[in-house]
Amino acid sequence: MPAQNRPARAANPVLPGFHPDPSICRVGDDYYLACSSFEYFPGVPLFHSRDLVHWRQIGNALDRPEQLRLPASMPSSGGIYAPTLRHHDGRFWLIVTNCSEGGGNLIVTATDPAGPWSDPIPAPGVPGIDPDLAWDEDGTCWCTVAGVSQVRIDPTTGETYGTPHRLWSGGPGAKAPEAPHLYRIGDYWYLLIAEGGTERGHGVSIARGRTPGGPFEPCPANPILTHRGTDHPIQNTGHADLVQAPDGSWWMVLLGVRPGGGTPGWHVLGRETFLAPVTWEDGWPVVGEVTLDLSALPWPLSPASAEDRRDDFELSELGPTWISVRDRPAELCTTKERPGWLTLHARGGSLDEPDVVFTGRRQQHLTCRARTLVDPEQGRGGLAVRLDERHHYAIEASGTEVRVIARVGSLRTVVAERTVPAEPVVLGVTITDPPPPHGPCTGPDVVSLGVEAADGTFTELAALDGRYLSTEVAGGFTGRVIGVYAAAGTVHFDWFDYEPLDS
Repeated sequence: MPAQNRPARAANPVLPGFHPDPSICRVGDDYYLACSSFEYFPGVPLFHSRDLVHWRQIGNALDRPEQLRLPASMPSSGGIYAPTLRHHDGRFWLIVTNCSEGGGNLIVTATDPAGPWSDPIPAPGVPGIDPDLAWDEDGTCWCTVAGVSQVRIDPTTGETYGTPHRLWSGGPGAKAPEAPHLYRIGDYWYLLIAEGGTERGHGVSIARGRTPGGPFEPCPANPILTHRGTDHPIQNTGHADLVQAPDGSWWMVLLGVRPGGGTPGWHVLGRETFLAPVTWEDGWPVVGEVTLDLSALPWPLSPASAEDRRDDFELSELGPTWISVRDRPAELCTTKERPGWLTLHARGGSLDEPDVVFTGRRQQHLTCRARTLVDPEQGRGGLAVRLDERHHYAIEASGTEVRVIARVGSLRTVVAERTVPAEPVVLGVTITDPPPPHGPCTGPDVVSLGVEAADGTFTELAALDGRYLSTEVAGGFTGRVIGVYAAAGTVHFDWFDYEPLDS
């Protein structure tokens, strides 16, 4: 079949890898989506699509130090939680919570979602996390937060009016009612929430009322979506947002995970963004199956151009997919100092430190390969697979020595060493399925770290169990990030290559 006549590939998750807490809005034929970013800078990645399936990152809402300050004292999985993205009165509005010290809820706006976004407007009268914005017919704006409570707000100033009042908290006794989104659909206002916690008990419930402030009647079929207690390959389903597709049908974006290995099942990519169909019965949304295959969608697909798998660091700034831990000072991370190279100047002594100079990209595929050419003549650094300060694997070069370091909880060890010529060296990480036989204790994947010769031959120095870089082991809300770092002195990187190996 000619390439131009082949059906476009459409698969769930639509945003693979660490892209949790999706919030979506439609403007004409265009769709925009925002996700949480936690301890990483820049914050709140923003995506564009024409078909709800193929997404391209167009920027980050919080990409300037004056917009986002994440102190070294803030623990991993702190920082930026659960944005809501909306379009109203010709502008894009994004409200989000900075859970670090001195943070709180804030609002930024833009006429172009690719940026620039405004400086933050603090909203000190908004309590809690997961804020939502909704406007009623007379233009009044309502902010609803986890709990679930609501307060009237002026989004242009952040000023609130009155005291927050309780709306509805999901099923009786349900854990963590959160992620509220309020919509006017037909004759009702619908209040969509997550409940059950963002782990295996996660779910989505909904209620409706005649006014944005309620009272709200819960759906008799609640939760309208959950995979708790099932053997479905997609778990932890929740934290959803509703949108209409190009053909007018209704759909839901939500987070979920893909656990691998034996018991209890380890998810390593973090919480990902999935798409699910929605129909309406008796005025209530009914969520269809969350499948891994979306190829039979009833509207034309618009595949985005393939993302470049290799970055030669020839631009003056890093692209929007690159993220760093807590900050990215220009004097410590730059492509301008040595043209065609990324230069990192060390600050913390290792990946164990909260102020390590690290920049990378989200691991988005269950199996993949990453490589970089590093010149460590003036320092020490390398290539790492990072979950947090206490859970990471790295291959590090210094002078004529390359070593593999594993940090798991309170244990840190050098698991392999090798002497190499005193010249730039290609370091590599390959993540693959675990070899057979498989059993209840089999991990989700294997992380192999090594060096590559000039002829492309890869020499593995260590093969490590991937379960120790999973949320089930480490805790928290993020997923793996693969990138480069400097632990001492100055380290230069000529290029970085990320290659998916999934079929």
